[in-house]
Amino acid sequence: MKTALITGADGFMGKNLRVGIGRIPGARVIPFVRSDSEARLAESLAQADVVYHLAGVNRPKDDTEFVDVNAGLTRILARASAALDRKPLIVFASSIQAELDNPYGSSKKQAEEILAEYAGKHEGRVAVYRLPNVFGKWCRPNYNSVVATFCYNIIHGLDIHVSDPKREIELVYIDDVVAEFAGHLDGLDAFQGVRFLDVPRTFRVTLGDLADRLRELNGMRESLVVPNLEDDFMKCLHATFLSYLDRDSFASPLDVKTDNRGQLAELIKSRQFGQVFVSSTRPGVVRGNHYHDSKVEKFCVLKGEAVIRFRHVLNGEVLSYPVSGDSFQVVDIPPGYTHSIENTGGDEMIVLFWANQVFDPDKPDTYSLDV
Repeated sequence: MKTALITGADGFMGKNLRVGIGRIPGARVIPFVRSDSEARLAESLAQADVVYHLAGVNRPKDDTEFVDVNAGLTRILARASAALDRKPLIVFASSIQAELDNPYGSSKKQAEEILAEYAGKHEGRVAVYRLPNVFGKWCRPNYNSVVATFCYNIIHGLDIHVSDPKREIELVYIDDVVAEFAGHLDGLDAFQGVRFLDVPRTFRVTLGDLADRLRELNGMRESLVVPNLEDDFMKCLHATFLSYLDRDSFASPLDVKTDNRGQLAELIKSRQFGQVFVSSTRPGVVRGNHYHDSKVEKFCVLKGEAVIRFRHVLNGEVLSYPVSGDSFQVVDIPPGYTHSIENTGGDEMIVLFWANQVFDPDKPDTYSLDV
């Protein structure tokens, strides 16, 4: 069994790392938080194979806390590690600000130097990551993360302040950090001394673009238009954004169209893959009886019994496909075939539809013609 000690285990990165390592077979996590004692730290270090040193302050009331916590706790950690016969690997979450002349950056640089001195004198192993701004679920808004602050404020209808829309920032996604850090538990770190390492994937974005993307995501629940998820950054940003929803607002209403046939509602739309919608249909009712020149669709009956019928627009042969919610099938609707779907059962029929185009009332590509 591999044991991971995580300092700052109740912080943003600590929570995510605890969950990530906690699901690795044969891994055990020892959390260390601010209220824990120096004696408990020493006791935990003696059991650890890898120490993830994440603890620190970003926005203290007094700048002296930067040195007291960021450097001070690191010194305690190094001193306790030096007293051990078996030295754990220390993975230190530093910051790109260690290269800058500010109180936070200086305290991180000092912590790096403390660990380097420890490694040099006591044959220790230290992996240092100078992380850019980390974003993802569970980050505290209105503190030190612009992504968390923008997400929270936009969702809650609060103003966001973009001081310089053209200013570019570098971001790293929390899941990428967790995956990189967790990799140190596999026992492949045979080096001695200090190594400066990087999380392989980061993103660069301007503040103006970041704000625009998050406003687009906020409007998605009403427009139903999903972003282009071929963009990895947007995929990560979308997941992050949803994590800031209030617990009582996960569900949102749909615009349901009701007539004598039943109900229909659009679910999601995309400029890249079209749209998905769902309908309920009363027994004996026929929907469709139209064809498309270029639009293609897929039908899947989720509940009930139905017959889907086709006829090529230039001949009279009718094709019939019986389908049932008891045995899911996807039926393709080619262009140039007029088609219909009839509820042949005694109960309500539920059908899931996909179309390769978002419906455009000005160019519907839908022409009435009985099968």
